[in-house]
Amino acid sequence: MKLSDYIVFYLKNKGVNTIFGYIGGMVTHLVDSIYKNPSIKFIQVYHEQTASIAAEGYALESNNIGVAISTSGPGATNMITGIADAFFDSIPVLYITGQVNTYEYKLDRPIRQLGFQETDVVAIVKPITKYAVTIHEPSMIQYELQKAFYIAKSGRPGPVLLDIPMDIQRAEIEINKLKSYTPKNKETEKYDLTVIKELIEKAKFPLILIGGGGNNECSKKELEEFLINTRIPVVTSLKGKGAVNESIPNFLGLLGSYGNRCANMALKKVDLLIALGSRLDTRQTGAKIDDFIKNGVIIHVDIDKAELNNHRLNNRIKLHYDVLAFLKEMNALNLKIKFDEAWLTYINKLKQNYSQVCEIQRFVTNKSPYVLIEKLNACSNDATVYCVDIGQNQMWAAQTLKLRKNQKFVTSGGLAPMGYSLPSSIGISFADPFKDIISINGDGGFHIAIQSLMLISQYDLPIKVIVMNNQALGMITQFQHLYFDGKMSATISNEGYLVPKIKDIANAYNLKYYKIKESDLENSELIREIFDNRNCIIEYFIDGLTTVCPKLEFNQAIYNPSPQISIEELNNLEYENE
Repeated sequence: MKLSDYIVFYLKNKGVNTIFGYIGGMVTHLVDSIYKNPSIKFIQVYHEQTASIAAEGYALESNNIGVAISTSGPGATNMITGIADAFFDSIPVLYITGQVNTYEYKLDRPIRQLGFQETDVVAIVKPITKYAVTIHEPSMIQYELQKAFYIAKSGRPGPVLLDIPMDIQRAEIEINKLKSYTPKNKETEKYDLTVIKELIEKAKFPLILIGGGGNNECSKKELEEFLINTRIPVVTSLKGKGAVNESIPNFLGLLGSYGNRCANMALKKVDLLIALGSRLDTRQTGAKIDDFIKNGVIIHVDIDKAELNNHRLNNRIKLHYDVLAFLKEMNALNLKIKFDEAWLTYINKLKQNYSQVCEIQRFVTNKSPYVLIEKLNACSNDATVYCVDIGQNQMWAAQTLKLRKNQKFVTSGGLAPMGYSLPSSIGISFADPFKDIISINGDGGFHIAIQSLMLISQYDLPIKVIVMNNQALGMITQFQHLYFDGKMSATISNEGYLVPKIKDIANAYNLKYYKIKESDLENSELIREIFDNRNCIIEYFIDGLTTVCPKLEFNQAIYNPSPQISIEELNNLEYENE
C-alpha cells in the first residue's frame, strides 16, 4: 500500500470524514489518496489559514480530531495562526505538512535552504504544539499517527503536527510490518474530596466559575446536575460561555475584563469560588489580583498541572482533575448545601440592578450594536451556533447573547486572531451540515478572512454572515480614547483604515446581501426574510463612535469596572443585604 493511502485509511477509521487544505506540490500524493477514498472529503480552501482554523471548528463540533493539510514552506507557515490558536484554546487538531524529499534536506550544511520551499516547520511550531515531528522512515507512519492522535486528545487537548517528506508519502509499505505506539500508563492522582465537600457545604457565599475546560458536551450533563443540586450561583469565562443554559435563575453572566457588571460585582462578597477548567488569567481576575476573592478560597480544578502550579493567586486549593471526573465524584457525594437564602436574594438584586440590559440603558450612548445582538436573541433558533470573531463584536455578543440550552458560543480566547469566525464557521458546518450558524464579524476581521466566503456559496453552507460595520477598528479606538488622547492612528477612515464595499464582495462570492441599520430591526417582514435564507451576508451599519461597556480599566479591581459606580453605591448595596 502507498503510504499516503494508508494515512487516509487510518483517518477514515478514526471517524474523520473531512480534511481541509490547500493543495501544493509536496502534498499531491496525499490529496490524490483522499480523492480516491469515497469516505473522506477534501475541502480545497483558498488560504491555508482558513484550513487550519476550519479544522478547529470541525473538532469542536464533531467532538473528534480535526485535520488540516498544507504543502511545505509558505503553505505550512500560513497555517501557523490556526495551530497557535488550537494550542492556546486546547483544541485537538492534526496538522499534516508536506516536506521536500529527504535527499533534498540541507541537514547540518551552513546554508539556508537546499530543497525548493524547504522549511523546518517542526522547529517553528514546537512551542505551539503538543507534539511535532518529521517522519524520516516509512515504517514509522502508523506509530506516529497513533502517537499524534493519543497526544492530541489525552489530558489537556491540543494540536499536533506531522511533517511528511514527499518521498515518504509515495513510499510503499506493508501494513503488518508497521511499528505501533503504546502509550505509557500514567498514575492518576487520588484526592479525598470529602474535604472539598465540607468546604462547599460550609460556604456562605459560594460561586461557580466555568472555564473552557468545563465547556464540552461530555461535561454538560454532570454540570447541569451539579447546578440543580447545589443551587450555587454560576458565572462563565469567555471560553466557558455556552456551558450552561443562561436562563437558569442563578446564572449571573460573563466574568472578567469585559464581563457583565453583575457577575463581576458578585466577586466582592464571594467566600468560595469553584473554578472549573479555567486558567484564572488576568482577563478574569483583573491585574489587581489581591482583590480577587480577597476574603475567600478558590477550589481550582484543572486538567493541566502546569496551570495549577504556575499561578500568581495563592488562595487556591489545587485539584489536578478532569472537570467531568470531578463533577461525577461531587454529584455522588450528596452535597448538603447550607448557604443562607440571603445570598440568592443578593444575587437576584445584582441581576435586577446591574444586568447587561441595565448597563446599556445607564451607560451606553451608542446602543446600536447591542440592539442588534438583542434582536439575535429573539430571532435565532434553539440550536443555533454563534461563531464570533475578535474585537468589539466579540464582546458585544459575549455580554448580551442569552444562550439557550442547545445553543453554542464559539470564539477564540487565548490567541484571538481577527478573521477567526468565518473559517471556524465553515469547519463547524462540515462537521454538522444541519446546524444553523450565525457568524458574527467586525468589518476588520471580516476583511481578513474574506477568501473563506467562497466556501459558503460553493457548498451552500447554512451560515448567515453578519458584519457589524462601524467603519473602524473599534476595540482599538476605545483603547486610543482611554490612553492616547483620542488620536485614531490606523483605526478610522481618515487615519489610514478603510472598509471595502461589502455589497460588491457579496456579489463577487455569489452570496445574497442585505444592508440594514438599527431602525430596520423593527421591520419584522425584512428580518423574517433575512433569517429565512440558508446563507447570506448582512451588513449592519453602525454610525458613530462605539464602546464596549462595561470594561475593566488598568489596575482597577475586577468588581468595579468602568464606568465605575461610586463607593457609596457599592457599600449601600452590600449594606442592604447584610
